[in-house]
Amino acid sequence: MIETQKSFEQQDKGTLYLVPTPIGNLEDMTFRAVNILNEVDLIASEDTRNTQKLLNHFEVETTQTSFHEHNSKERTPQLIEKLLDGQSIAQVSDAGMPSISDPGVDLVKAAVDAGISVVPLPGPNAALTALIASGLSPQPFYFLGFLPRKKKDLTAELEELNKRKETLVFYESPHRIKQVVDAMAGVFGVERKLVLAREVTKRFEEFIRGTMDEVYEWLSEENIRGEFVIIVEGNEHAETEEVKVWENWTLKEHVAFVMENESLPSKKAIKEVALLRDMPKREVYAAYHELEN
Repeated sequence: MIETQKSFEQQDKGTLYLVPTPIGNLEDMTFRAVNILNEVDLIASEDTRNTQKLLNHFEVETTQTSFHEHNSKERTPQLIEKLLDGQSIAQVSDAGMPSISDPGVDLVKAAVDAGISVVPLPGPNAALTALIASGLSPQPFYFLGFLPRKKKDLTAELEELNKRKETLVFYESPHRIKQVVDAMAGVFGVERKLVLAREVTKRFEEFIRGTMDEVYEWLSEENIRGEFVIIVEGNEHAETEEVKVWENWTLKEHVAFVMENESLPSKKAIKEVALLRDMPKREVYAAYHELEN
């Protein structure tokens, strides 16, 4: 069933506001964001101590409650109950956009399910901020966030990502950055272009641009500090590599593979093969059914 949300119509329920906070420079806080934090009944913060520094700076006196990955299951229904009672809540993460690499998405889903308006505010985001200054193509891009910690899972994830043409964007800590870039070089190749954006918007903001091996060498010589955004050039040969999987197949073999792999009837599989190979559907149909021309 389709649902519509008219964000600013009068209603009995409260509103959940998603309020971005600065990723480093406090001057990036918007007037609207400060006003919302002043107006709501409660602020749900990933780290109340961290957010209190922000509230003190802008002289916001609204009460906070903690809302993070360790208490989200318990706290979400409590916050939904307050919203249903007519209270409005602002959800904030430590820095940047709520719901990106934090538990905010659980609260948003619960609010939507309960028919509560969810109103997002625009504002700081480390991934996009780093991407537009990277010098690599900003669109299309694929944002993953943090990569798996275990080496086996990390390699498997990178091998899947190597099939993508889009510019890739990740977050990483200073403790793992060298290990991750080393793994990327092993999967993507040492000549793939890479940009590290360190401490974005902060006093020691820095961009390191080069190939995988050049950036790894830089990391080997540095005392690494600060949070990183990693931007990786997409694989421009990804489609060519995918074509090689079926380019030596007969048309009948290709149709049979699509039918089995995608659980499609022959009619739809024939259509898909014709589109992939840029050829008339009737030719694929004839080859599959072994019809004489």
